[in-house]
Amino acid sequence: MGAVKKIWNEMDDATDARDSGGADFQSSPLTVDTSLSLPDMSSRVIALCKDLFNKWSKLDDSRFSVETVSGGITNLLLKVSVKEDNGNDVSVTVRLYGPNTDYVINRQRELQAIKYLSAAGFGAKLLGVFGNGMVQSFINARTLVPSDMRNPKLAAEIAKQLRKFHQVEIPGSKEPQLWNDVSKFYEKASGLEFDDTEKQRMYEAISFKEVHKEIVELKVVSLFIGVPAFDFFRVFGQHGDEKLAELAGHLHSPVVFAHNDLLSGNIMVNDEQDAPDSGIQRMKCDVSMPEMVSDRHRRMKKKLYFIDFEYGSYNYRGFDIGNHFNEYAGYDCDYSLYPNKEEQFHFFRHYLQPDKPDEVSDKDLEALHVEANTFMLASHLFWALWALIQAKMSPIDFDYLGYFFMRYNEYKKQKEMCFSLAQSYLSKLGTG
Repeated sequence: MGAVKKIWNEMDDATDARDSGGADFQSSPLTVDTSLSLPDMSSRVIALCKDLFNKWSKLDDSRFSVETVSGGITNLLLKVSVKEDNGNDVSVTVRLYGPNTDYVINRQRELQAIKYLSAAGFGAKLLGVFGNGMVQSFINARTLVPSDMRNPKLAAEIAKQLRKFHQVEIPGSKEPQLWNDVSKFYEKASGLEFDDTEKQRMYEAISFKEVHKEIVELKVVSLFIGVPAFDFFRVFGQHGDEKLAELAGHLHSPVVFAHNDLLSGNIMVNDEQDAPDSGIQRMKCDVSMPEMVSDRHRRMKKKLYFIDFEYGSYNYRGFDIGNHFNEYAGYDCDYSLYPNKEEQFHFFRHYLQPDKPDEVSDKDLEALHVEANTFMLASHLFWALWALIQAKMSPIDFDYLGYFFMRYNEYKKQKEMCFSLAQSYLSKLGTG
């Protein structure tokens, strides 16, 4: 019964998002077993597409082809290509949620955001939702690899797009979710038990008392950067430390709608400029299949795409940027690839003033450098705790426990340097 409840909870989320936001997408209660081999899975995916889209409902299965686009450490992406009666070849992307990902992902929040992000030109268009996933338009582009993000031209374009992303307004609470999410992750991660004795041994080696202490300490430090002066003073004013409140104002990190997971796998690029999206843009059918002609015209002019907004929320700007810098290291966590100061400043210039990057002041560069590198630490804690939950819940063959230790150890390695950077900057402001 638990699985059935989960399916219908997700369908309820989709219905709520559609009804409240006026979103134009289809829904189906069907699910696809992600543990199946691709040949066995294909027939179910085809049945799903027929159930979602009336125009395809009577097509023979031989008109469909299903292939794997990627198999990440959270979701499985499939490309479904269809030969229609009129001769058009169209494609969609079917995204299958990883089992138990509802422990770490707010699907209702994701579905609400997708409509507004799509309207602003980000990601693929949402076409339909089902019991354990969604169907989106297919973007004819390649996924980046970590080394691509070091390319100066791509880094500049990512920075420009991220600035635009941060300007999108999503209805609802504007409260930053970082520390709420970290708190929830900590609560879940600190109460696990593993059947595998080796995993349990590794898990028991973790000092959650120490982890909690680090969370509290970093949260306090980030308050200097994460809240306006008047809010900081309201919280800590009873201690009479007006100077701290003044400095907090200098280091204010804006709250924006953040991607929160801008790794290379969530960025796509058209290597051929002006290459259009798939034929799905021509697709129209009699069950409110979204009209995407204007979308096609817009996207022909774009080269870079952000995708997968499942961790998106209102959050601190510095977290989104610092987290992106951490992802230069890839899943192998090779932090020797973390961008140096010169590379970061290149990114900041194009983020802060896309049209005139060379006119960004040294003061603004230094401020964003401190902001991003303080929240970079929070990114390590966030994904370290996430990895512990995944180690227990996910059936995907990935060393999540090992990933926890790599992220947490890197946090401890970088902590003093980042704290010193913030302290030095605050001191300069205090004597300026």
